[in-house]
Amino acid sequence: MDYIWILVAIASAVTVGLSKGGIPMAGALSVPILATVMDPVAAAGLLLPVYVIADFFGLWAYRKHFDPRVLKIMIPATTLGVGVGWLMADVVPERFVLGLVGMIGLVFALNAIFRPSLGARREARTVPGLVWGTIAGFTSFVSHSGGPPFQAYAVPLNMPSTIFAGTATILFSYVNAIKLIPYIALGEINFDSLSLAVLLAIPASLSVFVGVRLVRVIPQKLFYQLLIWVLLVLSIKLLWDAVIG
Repeated sequence: MDYIWILVAIASAVTVGLSKGGIPMAGALSVPILATVMDPVAAAGLLLPVYVIADFFGLWAYRKHFDPRVLKIMIPATTLGVGVGWLMADVVPERFVLGLVGMIGLVFALNAIFRPSLGARREARTVPGLVWGTIAGFTSFVSHSGGPPFQAYAVPLNMPSTIFAGTATILFSYVNAIKLIPYIALGEINFDSLSLAVLLAIPASLSVFVGVRLVRVIPQKLFYQLLIWVLLVLSIKLLWDAVIG
């Protein structure tokens, strides 16, 4: 490993921690960042244990801040999505998944930008939650990019920023835990690299609390505006990656 590889790996781990701290779109950057210095599939396998370790810190930070109705709807749906991802792991090309996630995020972000009013807080609806949850589970399984589909469902609910962050953290902590079994079965977790994953978990875990702090100090309106604009940029990046292959 050279210094550039180490710096890139640490940067990737930091995005993992920020996502566990309540900034879910940061997590979608982790694999693309690490994939600049290693194979994308290997990057996803290396980062999953980092996610799981960082999840413990995120769960503790947001143990009192979440929307139980959203979780009741989306946990079964994401479970189904992970199962579909497992069954189709050898069939669906990564380019298709990147394009799907990018298109979802782009349409949602543009709609939010041109129709910026979120209005009053809304109650979570079951059917849209099941649809978006299944997509989030599927894309999270393939490329750790479940954030955009989750945002497409959760942002219009206009939850308080800490509730939004906690709900996302708890949901994807569950998703990461159930992904371990299929990842091991598919051989995507390299046990020889677990020591490296543990080391990367250190900056990831510290970054959790940076994310928590940012969520608590950023005004709610600005928080959602940042979510939407970062989602727009990220979606364009994913679409570009899908096109150039």
